Formats: sequence, C-alpha cells, structure tokens
Amino acid sequence: MNSYLSILPALLWYSMTWAQNAAPPNILFILADDVGQEVLSGYGGQSYETPHIDALMHGGMKFEHAYSMPNCFPSRLAIMTGRYPLRQGEIVWGHFPKEEEAHTFSNLLQSAGYRTGIAGKWQLTLLKDDPEHPQRLGFQHSDLFAWHEGPRYYEPMLYRNGKIRQDTEGHYGPDLYVRSLIEFMKENRDRPFFAYYSMALCHDVTDDLAKPVPHSPFGRYDSFGEMVAEMDRAVGRLVAALNALDLREKTLILFVADNGTPQEMIVRAEGEELIKEPVVSRYQGRLVGGGKSTLLDGGTRVPLIANWPTTIPPGQVVSDLVDFSDFLPTFMELAGTSPPPERELDGYSFAPLLMGQGRSKRQWVYAEGFPLPLPGGTKPSGPVTGLKWLRNADWKLYSDGRLIDMKADPKEESPIYREADSDENRQIREQFEEVFRRRFE
Repeated sequence: MNSYLSILPALLWYSMTWAQNAAPPNILFILADDVGQEVLSGYGGQSYETPHIDALMHGGMKFEHAYSMPNCFPSRLAIMTGRYPLRQGEIVWGHFPKEEEAHTFSNLLQSAGYRTGIAGKWQLTLLKDDPEHPQRLGFQHSDLFAWHEGPRYYEPMLYRNGKIRQDTEGHYGPDLYVRSLIEFMKENRDRPFFAYYSMALCHDVTDDLAKPVPHSPFGRYDSFGEMVAEMDRAVGRLVAALNALDLREKTLILFVADNGTPQEMIVRAEGEELIKEPVVSRYQGRLVGGGKSTLLDGGTRVPLIANWPTTIPPGQVVSDLVDFSDFLPTFMELAGTSPPPERELDGYSFAPLLMGQGRSKRQWVYAEGFPLPLPGGTKPSGPVTGLKWLRNADWKLYSDGRLIDMKADPKEESPIYREADSDENRQIREQFEEVFRRRFE
C-alpha cells in the first residue's frame, strides 16, 4: 500500500496530461559542445552558475547515465543515424557517409510531418565543398558556421540555407544562432517542429586557419567559464521564446552535450601563435580536469536533461542507460512513427521513459575512439585510440580486455585483467564479451 501511495502523484500527473499530449510534441534539441557533467551545478559542479539549465533539470528529468563518443564528429554521426560509427565503414573526419543521408532523423521527421531547423555547428562535412549538405540530410532551415573556413564566435562566417551570410559584422555568433532558431520556431508555431540548437559553446575557437580568428571585444578569446555563462544564457533565451510563443506546454526540451570538457582551451592569439591553458573545474569538492578525447568518464559521460511541463513530472532523477544511438529511435517514437523495418539500428527509444509508460530497454552502452583522419589526410590531435568499450552503470569492459569496477574505481586506475578475475568478475566479463562477439565482430 505504501509503495502504491508513493507513485500515486506521478500516476495522477500522467493521467491528467495524457489527453493534452496525444499530438506529437515540438522538440527543441540542444546539443552543447565540450561540456562534461562536472560543469553543471545541478550535477555537482561548483565552478560555474547555470541557473537556466538547472531550472530545466529541476523541472523535469535528469539522467545520471548518458554516454557520448569521446569526440564531437563520432557523436554527431551516432545522433544523426541511430548507428554507431563502427557500422559506417572507413570514416574521414567531417565526411558524412553518402549511403546514410536518406536515413537521418531529420529526413525521417520530415516524412512524419515535422518542420526541421538547425543553427550553430554542423561539422558533418565542409560546407564550402557541399553547402547544400544540411538540406540533403533533412533540414529545411539551417544557419551554420563555416567549419575550417572562418570564426564561429565574433563576426562569424555563416551559411544560411546554403548561402554565405553578409550581415554578421559586429555580431556574436551564439546570439545569431539563437535568433535564427527563434525565428524558425515562430514561423512554424502552428505545426510540429524540430529545432536543433547545435551549439558552438563551449568549444574553443578555430585553430587551423592561416590567420587567427578575431578576439572578443576584450582583446582575447572567451574563457571556458565565460562560455558556460553564455551557454546558459542561450538556453534561457530559447525557453523564454517558447513561453512567449505559447509553445512551452507542447514542447519537449532535451539538453545534452556531445562529449566531455576539453583538457585545454585557446585563450588568446599572439601574432599567429595560439596560447592555450588547461581547463580545470571544481566538482563535488575536488578539482577535475577536462576529459575530452579520452574514453574515461570525463570524455564520455555527459549531462542529459529532459523537460516537458505537461508530461514529465518535475524533480526526477533516472539511472536508465542512454547512448547517442538512442536519440533517433526516440525522436521517431515521439513523432508517432518508426524507422523502416529493414533499417538495423543500434539505438533503443527512451520515449516511454519520457512519457511515463515504461523504462529504457538498453542494458549496456557503447563508445569507440577511432583515430579518424581529418580532411586532407592529417590525423586529429588528442589521445583518441582504436579502443572500444561496453559498460553498464557499474562495470566497463574495454576491447583490450581491461575490466573496470566503475563504482570502486571511477578513475580507472586499477583495471582487472582476466587472470585476476573473481567468479563475479568472470561472469560480468563473459556477458560483455558475448555482446562484443554478437554485435561488434
């Protein structure tokens, strides 16, 4: 009886709001760049204030176990296709597989009657070589900075629907991205829309141009902390716009980050030399360095927040496993449709969890760290490797045989090798090895 009473408020909430949400929701998908869990105060971060993001968390659902790839491009491949990069042949950094173009979540949502818009970061190809790429992948509206062509922050170089914008002088890129998405939501307020804010924040400035991109008005580049503040402000502006458009009750907001916090950031240019400094944050009483590009938790365990006022009761914290292949099937189920049955996906929908109708079916998550070549054949910097791992909340197995007790050893300083397995460890290892054989060999 007591257990029933404890869930009664949630049951009443769902029964009262079910009729309001029979129609597919609008979806505002916010993908932050280079933001680990330790950054957000709602996850235990103590270095930065993130009141708007925290408000979404406290008013909705916080995921404790969401996992990305260790770098942005592989993460975006998994989001767009519902499939791990491993499935997609030999991948060059910034070259989207041609055979996957028709199967993106954005094309599938268009077919389901959604209007689709994106602003901010693309990085799935070089827009100077293929300016219509976002449209082919299913976005009817796009406002994107020119990766490897120009700045993303101050006086950015932007492509709007395939054409270079001429009106960015004196402007701050993230303000333009947010404004563009607000215009898109306003234009489509009377039909279902998918608005994708693929943030530039909190990634540092472009580092591979002949001439460094412009400093901020303060004669330097923004610090990581300043970028976190701007990220939070952008989220607040988008939520305020939904309220002003009277769309808040019918819009699901998902906030997630593409990988962990950078290990260092460019802080200023001295001539053509770019000066970097380490990124260190205070998290749950200790100092934590960024883990981007590593397969540790600091590189792959990311914040994920869901907020939908009429459907998700406030104050929920869930331990369900989510990885980036799960977004496509989740979007499909929310839209009332599904991918073609012949399409083999890696992802599992967590829409039932959002709608109070069940839990995620996922039993393990996966990440890989391939050293993908950059356009032109050069290799990316950073400690990416050819390793893969499988894990659940408590255990992680690498493809090189290291087993990690993530509760006892979250920093992965004491890996367990096969010869040292206990009976319990051996059973866990065998379960993960069977998944590796069945799914990844």
